[in-house]
Amino acid sequence: MTNQVAAAARHPSRAQIGRVLWQNKTLILMCLPAIAFFFVFCYMPMPGMYIAFVKYNYRQGIFGSPFVGLKNFTFLFTSGQLSLLLRNTVLYNLAFIIIGNVLQVFFAILLNEVRCRAFKKTTQSLMFLPYFISDVLVSLLVYNLLNYDFGFISNLVRSMGGEMPKIYQNPSAWPLVIILVNIWKGTGYGTVVYFAAITSMDTSMLEAAQIDGANGFQKIRYIILPTLKPTVIVLFLFAIGGILKGNFGLFYNLVGNNSVLFSTTDIIETYVYRSMMNSFNFAQSSAVGLFQSVVGFFIVLGANAFVKHLDPDYALF
Repeated sequence: MTNQVAAAARHPSRAQIGRVLWQNKTLILMCLPAIAFFFVFCYMPMPGMYIAFVKYNYRQGIFGSPFVGLKNFTFLFTSGQLSLLLRNTVLYNLAFIIIGNVLQVFFAILLNEVRCRAFKKTTQSLMFLPYFISDVLVSLLVYNLLNYDFGFISNLVRSMGGEMPKIYQNPSAWPLVIILVNIWKGTGYGTVVYFAAITSMDTSMLEAAQIDGANGFQKIRYIILPTLKPTVIVLFLFAIGGILKGNFGLFYNLVGNNSVLFSTTDIIETYVYRSMMNSFNFAQSSAVGLFQSVVGFFIVLGANAFVKHLDPDYALF
């Protein structure tokens, strides 16, 4: 009898599947737009990955172009810039992930401690706003702040008797500039995510801690932070998968074609874009994108295996 039950659980009948689907029809209907979006824009274009293995010809098309194997992948490895590009891309993403998550959790906890509901709503809206601002507008804002001749900060420094350095000719200053701009844009979004996780907590634990005499810092350390741990780990695993993918819009709009800054600001995407604009070789750019995706996939697998080894409950799968 036990074996029959186990077999039925492993191989449910069509009637059982249909019953489960009908019971959850509302949730399924709510998920359909997201499923359709991912299917159309993420899975349907996947056959186009084949372009990374051909010498693309406009007249013959993707599947009619001659197959060249891994030849397109040698473009990045023989460029002489791979170590620089990997260093910049990985270090920038690590800074974005680590600093960004720390600040997002910090501001989410601060918002949770505020008791004025109107202030919370206003603050969330103001923090969320930069996330929706175009990278083009952000680059114009930064340019009008940092420009040596007429920038706001330059004029402010001169009015105080100082001398503003020429930021657009100083590569060492740009890692800080790019990290600050990225944090300014993304902190609000992450803060709202973590704040939602905090507000969904069981308030009885906080109330019990308060009755036992716990102060604010003790409640944060022993209740709120452990509760946020699963959310932090899941978001970290998702972010670490894109560690070889830079924010092209942000980097390109901030730096443009200013070759003076390339030593500290050039990432894989910007280098490939400039190269492809000269050669129009879409196959090589597709090969680089496929390389980034495959490496990111294995990084996620490795990070997930590490998390699973420490605590299986926090692993993605």
